[in-house]
Amino acid sequence: MHEATIPQRLPTHSRDDATPSAPRGWRAWGRRRRIAPVTGGVLAALLAVNTLSVRTATAEASGEQIVRLAGGDMHVVQSGPPSAPAVVLLHGTAGSTAWWDPVMPALRDRHVVRVDLLGHGSSAKPAGGYRVAEQARRVGAVLDHLGVRRATVVGHSTGGMVATSLAEQRRDLVTAIALIDTGPRADAYIGDSPISRLLPLPVVGQLIWRLRTDDTIRGALGTAFTREVAIPDQIIADVRDMTYRSFTATYQASLAFLRERPVPDRLAKLGLPVLVIFGSRDRRWQPSSAQDYRRVPQARIEILDVGHTPMFEDPDTTGALLRGFAVDTASR
Repeated sequence: MHEATIPQRLPTHSRDDATPSAPRGWRAWGRRRRIAPVTGGVLAALLAVNTLSVRTATAEASGEQIVRLAGGDMHVVQSGPPSAPAVVLLHGTAGSTAWWDPVMPALRDRHVVRVDLLGHGSSAKPAGGYRVAEQARRVGAVLDHLGVRRATVVGHSTGGMVATSLAEQRRDLVTAIALIDTGPRADAYIGDSPISRLLPLPVVGQLIWRLRTDDTIRGALGTAFTREVAIPDQIIADVRDMTYRSFTATYQASLAFLRERPVPDRLAKLGLPVLVIFGSRDRRWQPSSAQDYRRVPQARIEILDVGHTPMFEDPDTTGALLRGFAVDTASR
């Protein structure tokens, strides 16, 4: 006889056995609902703390030669014979004395004074004091401290606005002005990199500033050059050491200065010799706007096949132009 096959009973679950799974799902979902607001609140708090921290950050001046001034000390670099005619070099927004390195050989027989504007390079980075007129007043005070009585003043981009304001304030000090890719009016501004355009936005701008890296800084500086340029590490470091306030306040102050009155109109009233060097491929200011300076009676305009920063893109030509202008105007 064959052994009978006895059917196996399949396991079954009663209704009572199934019910606990539903409450477990509901409990998990409830926990997630409770956690989400807490997580959101923590993130919001962290963003608020970061925003406050970034917006209020300050820094003291450092470097070999510091001029002590109320409201923030200034870093300067002097070179050349002290008895030679003085040439003052002023960098632009997010710049520093290092931006002039490529043209220094051409100016070796001049007494060159390079100034880190307030909030830049190794100068102090306080909460305020970034209006163009205030920057110019401070440069004048630095030159007084150094014993410079007369000088040809050269400015790149925003530095040209500071040079112009200095001439407006101190006719006794400024003998001539050279402007390098200084936008003549606010509506000639083309714009910065996408990241730079986001920086003024509340919360977003401060978060981007906190997360910036050397690579993002190099990318943001891309519009400053048209030719292939090896950006020195010192320039990257100087940008990284800026505070959020010093960068955004300087940027806003430069546009406010132009909206108040265009640079050519200011220069036309001064009666000083003016040299304008402008890149035909500038990516920050409309290259055609350089022709606005023809309204200045004593202006000489030189258009170079470069971008926004001729000192790096064509240092030999730029240096020769600056030296020749400084020599020609030294006797004034």
